Amino acid sequence: MTPSIALIGLTKVYEAAGVRAVDGIDLEVGQGELFGLLGPNGAGKTTIVGMCTTRVLPTGGRVEVDGVDVVADPAGVRRRIGVVTQYNTLDRACTVAENIYYHCRFFGMSKASGRRRTDGLLEQFRLADRAEAMPDELSGGMAQRLQVARAIAHHPQVLFLDEPTAGLDPQSRIALWDIVADLRREGITVLLTTHYMEEAEQLCERVAIIDQGRILVCDTPASLVKGLNAGRVVLLALDSRDAGLLTRLGAIEGVTEVQPTDDGGVRLLAATANGRLLPQVVEAAQPNGVRDLAINDPSLETVFISLTGRDLRE
Repeated sequence: MTPSIALIGLTKVYEAAGVRAVDGIDLEVGQGELFGLLGPNGAGKTTIVGMCTTRVLPTGGRVEVDGVDVVADPAGVRRRIGVVTQYNTLDRACTVAENIYYHCRFFGMSKASGRRRTDGLLEQFRLADRAEAMPDELSGGMAQRLQVARAIAHHPQVLFLDEPTAGLDPQSRIALWDIVADLRREGITVLLTTHYMEEAEQLCERVAIIDQGRILVCDTPASLVKGLNAGRVVLLALDSRDAGLLTRLGAIEGVTEVQPTDDGGVRLLAATANGRLLPQVVEAAQPNGVRDLAINDPSLETVFISLTGRDLRE
């Protein structure tokens, strides 16, 4: 079966800036799959999406979407895809309904078909009561729902969501998660980039974590978490931190990894959380002033930080 998205040796170099944004990536996304692309700022996520959606020209390698080469036939690719970014790209001179309707007409639908499709999407995305509103009258969550509705109005095979929930409040984010899950059940292939690890764990069948333009790992969220070999994650907030502290903590039985955090604290990965672990951790860290301690289960965020060495930032 032909993959919905295929990256073959994909490379992007910005010569003027001396930046190799994407460095020979090979990746396949299956038909109907909801796939997550994760990475810190500057990792290359948006550049990859740009090349997949014909907005950025690859320096090397190639991209195929629904079996069509994005460089050889960009118009053919654009007919097959929908794109939603974190930025509001709605036409502010058109009403909510018109934003969808004129998109339908642009992609060749008749007036009657365009109106039927518009009415159906307004109902599906809970925007029917705002059909005559202008985009600047919408909340952030409503505007993003409208962007997704518009993006799928022409029945694309593949939908690219580039950090679609950035800046949304929790309720709007969860509502958009439900919509994306529904689209996946309809058979649309979805490639999602996000900074929110819980979003990827909730939605994605597989994820790839990238940094500095390269794929570090690619698997299901559950398999990646299992691969940590960590039963617990211990977070320490400290008054100070030094190399001696990291050595002492790393020598505790059961501790598999010690990671300094950006706020001056320490994160420990432990194979188990036996009764002696926390007292030993507190004793080792006491000279550095323990202000707070928390113990959690490992998650995709733990995997992310372990691989990239960076705490998550908005």
